[in-house]
Amino acid sequence: MLAPPSSMLPSMNVAIDEWGETHVGAAVQARRADRDRATSRPTTVLHDVSRGRGRVTCPLCTQQDVCLAAGLDADTMSQIDKLVTVRNRLQKGETLFHVGEHFTSLYAIRSGSCKTVSLSEDGHDQVSGYHMPGEIIGTDGIGTDRHGCQAVALEDTEICALPFDRIETLGRQNTGFQHNFHRLLSREISRERVLMMLLGTMHADQRLATFLLDLSQRYEARGYSASEFVLRMTREEIGSYLGLKLETVSRLFSRFQREGLVQVQGRVVKLLDRPSLKRLVACSD
Repeated sequence: MLAPPSSMLPSMNVAIDEWGETHVGAAVQARRADRDRATSRPTTVLHDVSRGRGRVTCPLCTQQDVCLAAGLDADTMSQIDKLVTVRNRLQKGETLFHVGEHFTSLYAIRSGSCKTVSLSEDGHDQVSGYHMPGEIIGTDGIGTDRHGCQAVALEDTEICALPFDRIETLGRQNTGFQHNFHRLLSREISRERVLMMLLGTMHADQRLATFLLDLSQRYEARGYSASEFVLRMTREEIGSYLGLKLETVSRLFSRFQREGLVQVQGRVVKLLDRPSLKRLVACSD
């Protein structure tokens, strides 16, 4: 369906990026922020699918090799499955947890993807992570019992909620599970360290190349194509994550395509020359 001409939308401030994504402008965003601050009711909408037909348990889940159950025996996987108090389904754009919300659970992504968003010192939203199936989100709340970011579904997403008190109990009882949990926390720390290095020392083109190669490795670990995948975040969100302006991200994608490094069609990106992308990242100039 064709969008109405701009003359029919006098009260809106809207921009459309190179992927055809519509972004609400600053004026509308400010009004939305004022509205959100004026209400204390959370916008989270969760749909319990735990008791639905065809319920997928941990032993049958396709993500078990990259989740907490990786490498564990059937009995331990059954114990992990019992940790899951509810399986939630979020629609695209819905929020799983908010900044400042009381921490009670970790969340394993069974399908779909999420972004985590923090509030920067200047009051702007900063995308702090992109999370895909098999990954755990919510670890930011362990230290303070409050979430320091919010998690938003980038597409229709199914989440397994794992109460943290039950995780601690099982960890004391099962060393294999405890090892997997510590390894998961280590991965989160390593990812944050890489992001800090990326933002602090890399040029813009190296940041985007690192981001694409990281996605390639993570998709490959899940049995998907390492060279062709769909970008669930918009270019604006990628820019926020990498500390770059939207225009810079768009210009770099165009340059990479012109140089034969990638092929971009809408949100689908194909890595044509991964060795050259790796050399770009390793370049110290």
